[in-house]
Amino acid sequence: MSSIWLAGYGLTQSETSVDHPRADRLVQGNPKRLTESLYEHPNMNCGIWRCEVGAWHIQFADNKQEFFQMIEGVVRLHDQLTQTFIEIQAGEAGIIPPGFKGTFEVVEAVKKYFVVVEV
Repeated sequence: MSSIWLAGYGLTQSETSVDHPRADRLVQGNPKRLTESLYEHPNMNCGIWRCEVGAWHIQFADNKQEFFQMIEGVVRLHDQLTQTFIEIQAGEAGIIPPGFKGTFEVVEAVKKYFVVVEV
């Protein structure tokens, strides 16, 4: 049986976690990142993510992807393969595809909804 849930109420909601990019991935700054998980499932995690200005290298696994909706701020996703970037601002959404390699740059402090799916 399946049920419809309001994210963040009951289920597997956890407290807000705080971290920083790994030192070997830092490009600029040492931004504090806050992750508030609203729903967790073995193959999916969604919540609200906040981050200070900075940049770091990212590499997604071939079976992992993320959809996100910007609430506040500006980010740039720099693609290592094409040497290009896209800028995503408040009110816009983006997708980080499986296998993506590049740099995540926070231009203005960010608040976003995210959904990470592993298949």
